[in-house]
Amino acid sequence: MNPGPEKLRRSNLDLIPRSLVSQGASEYALTRTASGLRLVVLADPADLAGFTGDHAEFAGKTLLTGRCNARNAAALRKHLGWLQPVCLGLHTSAGMGDRMGNATPGHVRAVRNTGGKVAPIFAQQSMREMARTGRTPRQVLDDATWGVFQEGWQAGAGADADHLKTTADIDACLKAGFTFFTIDPGAHVDDRAETASLSELRQLAEALPNDLQPRASGLLGKGFDIEGLWLTFNENTLLKAAVKYARAVNHVAGLYRHLVKTTGTRPFELEVSVDETAQPTSHAEHVYIACELKRLGVRWISLAPRYVGRFEKGVDYIGNIAAFESDLAGHAAIARQFGPYKLSLHSGSDKFSIYPAAMRQTGGLVHLKTAGTSYLEALRTIAALDPGLFGEIYTFACQNYPADKASYHVSARLDRAPRPGVVTDLPALLDQFDARQILHVTFGSVLTCKQASGRKRFAGRIMAALTANTEAYALNLEKHFGRHLKPFSGME
Repeated sequence: MNPGPEKLRRSNLDLIPRSLVSQGASEYALTRTASGLRLVVLADPADLAGFTGDHAEFAGKTLLTGRCNARNAAALRKHLGWLQPVCLGLHTSAGMGDRMGNATPGHVRAVRNTGGKVAPIFAQQSMREMARTGRTPRQVLDDATWGVFQEGWQAGAGADADHLKTTADIDACLKAGFTFFTIDPGAHVDDRAETASLSELRQLAEALPNDLQPRASGLLGKGFDIEGLWLTFNENTLLKAAVKYARAVNHVAGLYRHLVKTTGTRPFELEVSVDETAQPTSHAEHVYIACELKRLGVRWISLAPRYVGRFEKGVDYIGNIAAFESDLAGHAAIARQFGPYKLSLHSGSDKFSIYPAAMRQTGGLVHLKTAGTSYLEALRTIAALDPGLFGEIYTFACQNYPADKASYHVSARLDRAPRPGVVTDLPALLDQFDARQILHVTFGSVLTCKQASGRKRFAGRIMAALTANTEAYALNLEKHFGRHLKPFSGME
């Protein structure tokens, strides 16, 4: 039986209790210092390979104290195998995006409260978000590593390289150590199929490459009875699906083949995302996508269709909940028959009204994907602790919203949001529909805005406020994500 890190406990270091762990004869922990968190490792010199920092003698061994940097994160993952990202399989799962790199402790606590019922992805960020925040795939993974280590989470976690569009995106995330790759072929979806006549569909289909022609699918005239859902591929149905999705499916297949070639024997998981499109994915179109992916040799663990209703950023589901559940029931039946694979809920944060239906219809074959809601909880924390800073951020966000909203599906309006400068209850802005979306989509501008001196206007102050109040931020996240995860853990 491993006695645990007994020697480090006898030191006078201000250790974070949950981070204390022993591996063989070595002991590891995080310690609080005047300049922030530091890694401490107590080991024989030969067992400190890869680590960098200051050395001292303690308890007959070498005590290393080092920064929480990329080199030490990589060494820590090597020495503590449970910090390495893993594949999650068909387990009910949730991805928790972290735009600033300091939310993982709160995420871990929320996941721990599910009793292992929800498998987590703590390192998750899209290439679009990384570009807006000035982060790299390696930084995203390293920040999650430190948060997982701090909280002593040893039950495994995935790492999602989200909304990838190119082989270069894949290579950067693969090199960093990601295990879950979400392919976004939205640019290759042809929405002209939605309004085209049969003759127009025929013309559009003829322009497809030979191997993507509707006849290549073998679906014409076929019927499917999928748990009582009857679908028939007549000419119009097949042409519409092929025109709309053939090139998107082909793009996924190309990136998948690149992944297979590049990873070799290294395991990975693939998610296919067609949610960022103008019109919902019909059940017949879902079948077409699944059949074509299989025909092209793609293996995937989850798929994100475009469901009925609106999945806008930062707010609850907009639409008829009964209609959503009926739509989802069909998609879930298809996923069971042609997989099984999980259905993914993108822009899934704060969609509290539909979580029970999602769990009910998928039977747990579901992946919840969240991103910006953690940033909003950071702002909630700041609103309570530093109202002046939050007021500045809100004023700036309102000024930048018209430009920043362009790449998001949002419907917030400035004329409906509380006016900056006259708001008295600042935390309440995080619960007002328009203000919440305005704050949500302007994160990139807020975090990268610079003053004339070249210093970032908000980012440093935001991080300083959260660093000085780490427990308050973690508690807000634990509570907020508890609401997200409870319906998926069987605890309702």
